[in-house]
Amino acid sequence: MGQNIGFVGLGMMGAPMVRRLLSAGHVVTVCDQQAAAVEAAVAAGARSAHTPAEVAGCCDTVMVSLPTPDVVRRVALGPDGLHEGRKVKTYVDLSTTGARVAREVAAGLAPQGVVSLDAPVSGGPPGAAAGTLSIMVSGSRAAFETVRPALEAMGSNTRLVGSEVGQGQTLKLVNNLMLAANYAVTSECLVMGAKAGLDPTMMVDVVNRSSGRSFASEMFVPGPVLKREFAFGFRMALMAKDVRLALEEAEALGTPMFSCAAARHLYEAAIGRSGPDEDVTSLIKLLEGWGGAIVAATPSVSAELGDE
Repeated sequence: MGQNIGFVGLGMMGAPMVRRLLSAGHVVTVCDQQAAAVEAAVAAGARSAHTPAEVAGCCDTVMVSLPTPDVVRRVALGPDGLHEGRKVKTYVDLSTTGARVAREVAAGLAPQGVVSLDAPVSGGPPGAAAGTLSIMVSGSRAAFETVRPALEAMGSNTRLVGSEVGQGQTLKLVNNLMLAANYAVTSECLVMGAKAGLDPTMMVDVVNRSSGRSFASEMFVPGPVLKREFAFGFRMALMAKDVRLALEEAEALGTPMFSCAAARHLYEAAIGRSGPDEDVTSLIKLLEGWGGAIVAATPSVSAELGDE
């Protein structure tokens, strides 16, 4: 039987996740600042609410998928926020906010009798659309079991990874930091190979059948980079935010992160070059400009270097 779920945040990840919930038979009430996003969700079968407080006033479970920690705080604890609703019993944060914010929001909602789960996701817009996300949940096992059917409508790898709120966030930051650093290294190395005269398509094919392969080389490079489309669907600013949060958490834990700290500088430089809204896969353009070689499936795009 479907559950009564509220959902705040209908961006690149939230919108397809709502469609998965609707397809699984759940009753979903949505809220977003973008009217067009709400209209699209309603056309797919969702109900609409004007504020997060209104969502929390009509739904037992409320999920959020939001871009930054500040937005999560505001939606959960600010004016017209979820804390003002009287029906919600379980709060599920699908965003990437970091462990400290997850604990802060959980503490802020607890006086209203709301149990919090942090449940960040990995898999990008394609995984959200296909329902194949990895969802890293932490918090109460009882609360997890209550919302598990809804989470499994969105993620084929849904796991309770810790009993303490915030541990799911830490695992997500570990994952995203590994991806960010891997892509930075992959980009540097492919530019090196292209500068030496190696065919980029051949390089990528060989690497992806060898020990150097990674999610970055398998998913970021063959499509967005080689085809020069740069449209994976994840903004550079969000990756830089995740890297920053991860390094802040590592500093608080006292763990050294030398290579990952270097990767952070590359993402910041890429944002300085072309702005925060560029797709994350466009990071390689910065390194191509510095290295004097293009990683592309056809040589005709070599003229791009003149634009650097």
